Amino acid sequence: MAIVPIGNRKVYSFKSVGQDAAERKKFRAEQISARNKTAFGIKTPVQLSTGGAEFLKMNYSMADQVSDNFRNLILTNHGERLGFPDFGANLMELAFELQSEDGQQEAVHRISKAAGKYMPYLIPNTFEAIVDHFDNQTVAKVGLRISYDIPKLKVSNRILEVIIYTAS
Repeated sequence: MAIVPIGNRKVYSFKSVGQDAAERKKFRAEQISARNKTAFGIKTPVQLSTGGAEFLKMNYSMADQVSDNFRNLILTNHGERLGFPDFGANLMELAFELQSEDGQQEAVHRISKAAGKYMPYLIPNTFEAIVDHFDNQTVAKVGLRISYDIPKLKVSNRILEVIIYTAS
């Protein structure tokens, strides 16, 4: 607010009056809300947004984005990521071996190696193989369930489940 002293009087300019307290409080609340709605990345699989100002669905928490990135790391095989030939856990070639203990140990080793290199802030805790045979015994649902922590984000015991359908 501009104050121009003229003799004993002060003259105020209406051009710089600003907002009253209620308007300032509403404006601050809108700023905080906008700040809290910061998108950290695109959700995968990519989907169009149904509402809001975004074109695609987004992750609004860092924990969700890290979980999304971890799922993509687990599902990517070597050679699929341009410029990073060793990116991924390379689990597709172990799809048939996940039913055996040796295959599960190899999967744990590959996941640990990939997470250690590309996501060192993520700590895998447990690994569980999922093997379900269907009635015809020629098709099996094979997958894995991993629990992990992200200490810097104060996220603990988050679970990622990945399913691979295979035929024998």
